[in-house]
Amino acid sequence: MITYIADIAHYNEVLARVASVKHSLVIGTADIKDLYVKVGSGSEPFLSLLNTLIKRGVEVRLLHAKEPGPNFQADFDQYPVLIKKLQRRLCPRVHFKMLIFDCEVAYIGSANLTGAGIGMKSDGKRNFEAGILTDDLALVDAAAAQFNAVWSGEYCKDCKRKAYCGDRIKR
Repeated sequence: MITYIADIAHYNEVLARVASVKHSLVIGTADIKDLYVKVGSGSEPFLSLLNTLIKRGVEVRLLHAKEPGPNFQADFDQYPVLIKKLQRRLCPRVHFKMLIFDCEVAYIGSANLTGAGIGMKSDGKRNFEAGILTDDLALVDAAAAQFNAVWSGEYCKDCKRKAYCGDRIKR
């Protein structure tokens, strides 16, 4: 399967998969904000969903380019499990956007982990986004390899942006 994903499909077809992850969720994004998801007739922070996954034993790794804003931080602070068990790293060079679900399906595209990007904003407020959702193992493995190379600090030694890296992966 290789499916083209545009606009609201990012929420309906990509973000909706997060709740059903069984073992691992990998998230790479340049920007992250206080994203919300629909729950019944209301909504809750996406971080609540990550909290639930981690409590179920799912490994969640989040790689992003910069510290999120105060609204995200206020939501984050409500979930002590995230503080202890969410695996999170910063790299100011990260600009890719990807989610890898249980090492089997990958989203690769333009949408940041924000309301206007992949979240539940209305059509008149959301960004115009594009990407693919795939279970093609060559594509899933390629995305995972890129993520893991950055995650492990493979590029840190020769990085020319160390002055902007507030939380270096490798020193």
